Amino acid sequence: MRIAIVGGAGTLGSHITAELSERGHEVRVLSRRSPQFPVDLSSGQGLAAAIESCDAVVDASNAAAPRRATQVLVDGSRRLLALERDSGVRHHVGISIVGCERVPVGYYRAKAAQEQIVSGGPVPWSLVRATQFHELIAMMLAAAAKWRVLPIPAARLQTVAAAEVARVVADVAEGESVRGRIQVAGPQVMTAAELARTWQSVTGRRALPVPVPVPGAVGRALRAGALTAADADVLGTQPFADWLAANAARPSQTA
Repeated sequence: MRIAIVGGAGTLGSHITAELSERGHEVRVLSRRSPQFPVDLSSGQGLAAAIESCDAVVDASNAAAPRRATQVLVDGSRRLLALERDSGVRHHVGISIVGCERVPVGYYRAKAAQEQIVSGGPVPWSLVRATQFHELIAMMLAAAAKWRVLPIPAARLQTVAAAEVARVVADVAEGESVRGRIQVAGPQVMTAAELARTWQSVTGRRALPVPVPVPGAVGRALRAGALTAADADVLGTQPFADWLAANAARPSQTA
Protein backbone atom coordinates (compact mmCIF):
# COMPACT_ATOMS: atom_id res chain seq x y z
CA MET A 1 0.00 0.00 0.00
CA ARG A 2 1.00 3.61 -0.51
CA ILE A 3 0.28 5.48 2.73
CA ALA A 4 0.78 9.18 3.46
CA ILE A 5 1.46 10.17 7.06
CA VAL A 6 0.74 13.80 7.85
CA GLY A 7 3.02 14.77 10.71
CA GLY A 8 5.15 11.74 9.96
CA ALA A 9 8.22 13.22 11.64
CA GLY A 10 6.56 13.88 15.01
CA THR A 11 6.57 11.86 18.23
CA LEU A 12 3.84 9.47 17.12
CA GLY A 13 4.24 9.97 13.38
CA SER A 14 7.87 8.83 13.37
CA HIS A 15 6.86 5.58 15.08
CA ILE A 16 4.02 5.07 12.59
CA THR A 17 6.41 5.73 9.71
CA ALA A 18 8.88 3.16 11.01
CA GLU A 19 6.19 0.56 11.72
CA LEU A 20 4.55 0.77 8.30
CA SER A 21 7.89 0.88 6.49
CA GLU A 22 9.01 -2.28 8.30
CA ARG A 23 5.80 -3.97 7.14
CA GLY A 24 6.73 -3.26 3.53
CA HIS A 25 4.42 -0.36 2.71
CA GLU A 26 5.42 2.64 0.64
CA VAL A 27 5.30 5.50 3.13
CA ARG A 28 5.23 9.20 2.38
CA VAL A 29 6.24 11.47 5.28
CA LEU A 30 4.34 14.75 5.08
CA SER A 31 5.35 17.71 7.22
CA ARG A 32 6.33 21.34 6.89
CA ARG A 33 10.01 20.33 6.92
CA SER A 34 9.79 17.13 4.89
CA PRO A 35 12.46 17.10 2.15
CA GLN A 36 10.24 15.12 -0.26
CA PHE A 37 6.68 16.09 0.70
CA PRO A 38 6.60 19.51 2.40
CA VAL A 39 3.02 20.43 3.28
CA ASP A 40 1.16 22.99 5.36
CA LEU A 41 -2.26 21.98 6.66
CA SER A 42 -3.16 25.54 7.62
CA SER A 43 -2.82 26.75 4.02
CA GLY A 44 -3.12 23.50 2.06
CA GLN A 45 0.24 24.08 0.38
CA GLY A 46 1.67 20.87 -1.08
CA LEU A 47 -1.14 18.61 0.11
CA ALA A 48 -2.71 17.67 -3.23
CA ALA A 49 0.55 16.47 -4.74
CA ALA A 50 1.63 14.71 -1.54
CA ILE A 51 -1.47 12.50 -1.25
CA GLU A 52 -1.88 11.81 -4.98
CA SER A 53 -2.28 8.06 -5.69
CA CYS A 54 -2.21 7.16 -1.97
CA ASP A 55 -4.43 4.35 -0.74
CA ALA A 56 -4.68 5.69 2.81
CA VAL A 57 -3.79 8.84 4.74
CA VAL A 58 -2.86 8.85 8.42
CA ASP A 59 -3.27 12.26 10.03
CA ALA A 60 -0.82 12.45 12.94
CA SER A 61 -0.49 16.23 12.75
CA ASN A 62 -0.50 18.31 15.90
CA ALA A 63 -0.55 21.90 17.11
CA ALA A 64 -0.86 22.81 20.78
CA ALA A 65 -1.40 26.59 20.72
CA PRO A 66 -5.17 27.30 20.69
CA ARG A 67 -5.31 29.42 17.53
CA ARG A 68 -2.85 27.20 15.69
CA ALA A 69 -4.78 24.10 16.81
CA THR A 70 -7.93 25.40 15.15
CA GLN A 71 -6.06 26.22 11.94
CA VAL A 72 -4.27 22.88 11.72
CA LEU A 73 -6.59 20.36 13.35
CA VAL A 74 -10.01 21.75 12.44
CA ASP A 75 -9.63 23.81 9.27
CA GLY A 76 -6.74 21.63 8.12
CA SER A 77 -8.81 18.46 8.49
CA ARG A 78 -11.59 19.89 6.31
CA ARG A 79 -9.04 20.82 3.66
CA LEU A 80 -7.26 17.47 3.84
CA LEU A 81 -10.45 15.40 3.62
CA ALA A 82 -11.69 17.35 0.60
CA LEU A 83 -8.40 16.71 -1.20
CA GLU A 84 -8.48 13.03 -0.22
CA ARG A 85 -11.96 12.72 -1.73
CA ASP A 86 -10.78 14.33 -4.96
CA SER A 87 -7.68 12.11 -5.06
CA GLY A 88 -9.58 8.86 -4.48
CA VAL A 89 -8.05 8.06 -1.07
CA ARG A 90 -9.93 5.05 0.31
CA HIS A 91 -9.24 5.38 4.02
CA HIS A 92 -8.54 8.29 6.37
CA VAL A 93 -7.03 7.35 9.73
CA GLY A 94 -7.24 10.13 12.29
CA ILE A 95 -5.43 10.33 15.63
CA SER A 96 -7.26 11.72 18.62
CA ILE A 97 -7.23 11.75 22.42
CA VAL A 98 -9.26 9.64 24.82
CA GLY A 99 -11.68 11.91 26.67
CA CYS A 100 -11.01 15.07 24.63
CA GLU A 101 -14.72 15.83 24.58
CA ARG A 102 -14.83 15.74 28.41
CA VAL A 103 -12.10 18.29 29.20
CA PRO A 104 -13.24 21.84 28.33
CA VAL A 105 -9.97 23.51 27.32
CA GLY A 106 -9.03 24.93 23.93
CA TYR A 107 -6.75 22.19 22.63
CA TYR A 108 -9.11 19.37 23.60
CA ARG A 109 -12.05 21.25 22.11
CA ALA A 110 -10.11 21.43 18.84
CA LYS A 111 -9.45 17.67 18.94
CA ALA A 112 -13.15 16.97 19.61
CA ALA A 113 -14.11 19.22 16.70
CA GLN A 114 -11.59 17.43 14.50
CA GLU A 115 -13.22 14.10 15.35
CA GLN A 116 -16.61 15.45 14.26
CA ILE A 117 -15.17 16.67 10.97
CA VAL A 118 -13.57 13.30 10.25
CA SER A 119 -16.64 11.25 11.19
CA GLY A 120 -18.88 13.48 9.09
CA GLY A 121 -16.46 13.84 6.20
CA PRO A 122 -16.45 12.53 2.65
CA VAL A 123 -13.81 9.78 3.08
CA PRO A 124 -14.22 6.40 4.84
CA TRP A 125 -12.59 6.85 8.22
CA SER A 126 -11.15 5.32 11.36
CA LEU A 127 -10.14 7.21 14.51
CA VAL A 128 -7.49 5.91 16.89
CA ARG A 129 -8.01 7.62 20.25
CA ALA A 130 -5.05 7.29 22.62
CA THR A 131 -4.39 8.29 26.19
CA GLN A 132 -1.46 10.58 27.05
CA PHE A 133 1.94 9.38 25.86
CA HIS A 134 4.73 8.39 28.27
CA GLU A 135 6.88 10.71 26.14
CA LEU A 136 4.69 13.73 26.90
CA ILE A 137 4.70 13.19 30.67
CA ALA A 138 8.47 12.63 30.73
CA MET A 139 9.07 15.77 28.65
CA MET A 140 6.85 17.91 30.87
CA LEU A 141 8.47 16.65 34.07
CA ALA A 142 11.98 17.14 32.70
CA ALA A 143 11.16 20.70 31.63
CA ALA A 144 9.69 21.56 35.03
CA ALA A 145 12.57 19.93 36.93
CA LYS A 146 15.01 22.44 35.41
CA TRP A 147 13.47 24.91 37.87
CA ARG A 148 13.72 22.37 40.71
CA VAL A 149 9.95 22.09 41.08
CA LEU A 150 7.34 19.67 39.75
CA PRO A 151 3.86 21.21 39.46
CA ILE A 152 1.44 18.36 40.23
CA PRO A 153 -2.29 18.69 39.40
CA ALA A 154 -4.84 16.33 40.92
CA ALA A 155 -5.35 14.12 37.88
CA ARG A 156 -5.70 10.47 37.01
CA LEU A 157 -3.92 9.38 33.82
CA GLN A 158 -3.31 6.14 31.90
CA THR A 159 -0.17 6.85 29.92
CA VAL A 160 0.98 4.69 27.02
CA ALA A 161 4.13 4.38 24.89
CA ALA A 162 3.82 6.08 21.51
CA ALA A 163 5.36 3.02 19.84
CA GLU A 164 2.51 0.84 21.09
CA VAL A 165 -0.07 3.29 19.75
CA ALA A 166 1.79 3.35 16.42
CA ARG A 167 1.37 -0.41 16.06
CA VAL A 168 -2.39 -0.06 16.45
CA VAL A 169 -2.46 2.80 13.94
CA ALA A 170 -0.49 0.68 11.47
CA ASP A 171 -2.91 -2.24 11.92
CA VAL A 172 -5.83 0.06 11.20
CA ALA A 173 -4.19 1.78 8.23
CA GLU A 174 -3.30 -1.43 6.43
CA GLY A 175 -6.66 -3.10 7.14
CA GLU A 176 -9.12 -3.88 4.40
CA SER A 177 -12.02 -2.12 6.15
CA VAL A 178 -12.55 0.97 8.25
CA ARG A 179 -12.80 0.51 12.01
CA GLY A 180 -14.67 3.51 13.39
CA ARG A 181 -13.32 4.62 16.78
CA ILE A 182 -10.64 2.53 18.52
CA GLN A 183 -9.35 3.44 21.97
CA VAL A 184 -5.78 2.68 23.06
CA ALA A 185 -4.64 3.14 26.66
CA GLY A 186 -1.71 2.34 28.88
CA PRO A 187 -1.55 -0.63 31.25
CA GLN A 188 -1.86 1.42 34.48
CA VAL A 189 -4.02 4.21 35.83
CA MET A 190 -1.83 6.48 37.96
CA THR A 191 -2.21 9.87 39.56
CA ALA A 192 -0.02 12.72 38.36
CA ALA A 193 1.77 12.53 41.73
CA GLU A 194 2.51 8.82 41.22
CA LEU A 195 3.85 9.49 37.74
CA ALA A 196 6.12 12.23 39.11
CA ARG A 197 7.45 9.97 41.87
CA THR A 198 8.10 7.22 39.34
CA TRP A 199 9.93 9.63 37.05
CA GLN A 200 12.12 10.86 39.91
CA SER A 201 12.85 7.32 41.10
CA VAL A 202 13.94 6.08 37.67
CA THR A 203 15.80 9.19 36.50
CA GLY A 204 17.30 10.20 39.85
CA ARG A 205 16.30 13.82 39.22
CA ARG A 206 15.63 16.01 42.26
CA ALA A 207 12.79 18.50 42.34
CA LEU A 208 10.13 19.58 44.82
CA PRO A 209 6.62 18.33 44.02
CA VAL A 210 4.18 21.23 44.31
CA PRO A 211 0.41 20.54 44.25
CA VAL A 212 -1.34 22.76 41.70
CA PRO A 213 -5.11 23.19 42.07
CA VAL A 214 -7.07 23.03 38.82
CA PRO A 215 -10.42 24.74 39.40
CA GLY A 216 -13.80 24.32 37.76
CA ALA A 217 -14.94 21.80 35.19
CA VAL A 218 -11.42 21.05 33.97
CA GLY A 219 -10.25 20.11 37.45
CA ARG A 220 -13.29 17.94 38.07
CA ALA A 221 -12.75 16.13 34.77
CA LEU A 222 -9.08 15.44 35.48
CA ARG A 223 -9.77 14.21 39.00
CA ALA A 224 -12.52 11.93 37.69
CA GLY A 225 -10.18 10.33 35.17
CA ALA A 226 -11.70 11.84 32.03
CA LEU A 227 -8.47 11.12 30.16
CA THR A 228 -8.44 7.42 31.07
CA ALA A 229 -10.19 4.53 29.31
CA ALA A 230 -11.57 1.74 31.47
CA ASP A 231 -13.04 0.12 28.36
CA ALA A 232 -10.10 0.59 25.99
CA ASP A 233 -10.08 -1.64 22.91
CA VAL A 234 -6.31 -2.10 23.18
CA LEU A 235 -4.16 -1.91 26.31
CA GLY A 236 -0.46 -1.20 26.07
CA THR A 237 1.90 -3.52 27.91
CA GLN A 238 4.81 -1.21 28.85
CA PRO A 239 4.33 0.64 32.15
CA PHE A 240 5.71 4.15 32.56
CA ALA A 241 8.57 2.98 34.79
CA ASP A 242 9.68 0.36 32.27
CA TRP A 243 9.52 2.87 29.42
CA LEU A 244 11.61 5.34 31.40
CA ALA A 245 14.20 2.68 32.22
CA ALA A 246 14.43 1.58 28.58
CA ASN A 247 14.84 5.12 27.31
CA ALA A 248 17.35 6.09 29.98
CA ALA A 249 19.67 3.54 28.36
CA ARG A 250 19.54 5.54 25.12
CA PRO A 251 20.96 9.05 25.75
CA SER A 252 19.54 10.49 22.54
CA GLN A 253 16.01 9.74 23.72
CA THR A 254 16.39 10.49 27.43
CA ALA A 255 13.77 12.98 28.63
